[in-house]
Amino acid sequence: MIPNNKTMRTSLLVVGALLITGSLSKASPREDVLSADTRQELRKARSATAKYHNVAAAEADGYISIGLYIPNEGLHYVNFGLIDGTFDYEHPEVLLYAPTDDGELRLVGVEYLVPLTPTPPEGFSGESDQWRSDAEGFGLWELTVWLWL
Repeated sequence: MIPNNKTMRTSLLVVGALLITGSLSKASPREDVLSADTRQELRKARSATAKYHNVAAAEADGYISIGLYIPNEGLHYVNFGLIDGTFDYEHPEVLLYAPTDDGELRLVGVEYLVPLTPTPPEGFSGESDQWRSDAEGFGLWELTVWLWL
């Protein structure tokens, strides 16, 4: 069951603040520790994913709901054609959506997936990436970025 309440959205905000970027708003708590290159890459990632606030646009570009809802992350829409072992900040493999009180889905973040190797992949410029290894047992490195919180 996908929760549809303020508690879930609050949890997403807390988790987002703890990961590499929080949001890219001027009030972002971690933006000051990011390099200029990283901030530029994150701006490009936001620009590239802005159209996916509309779930139909995401589906038209090959993202499909896999029915995986993870508390404090959201509902996962995956583009399997993008899971190719490369990191491209403008083409995330996963879009994360949170339910709203009116039953809509709100784009809150993205995930980058790279097949599991002994060491984490190169991602954004700088040292702020926090890759997780195989969190759900799929044999992947995962990097979650809360671009839209």
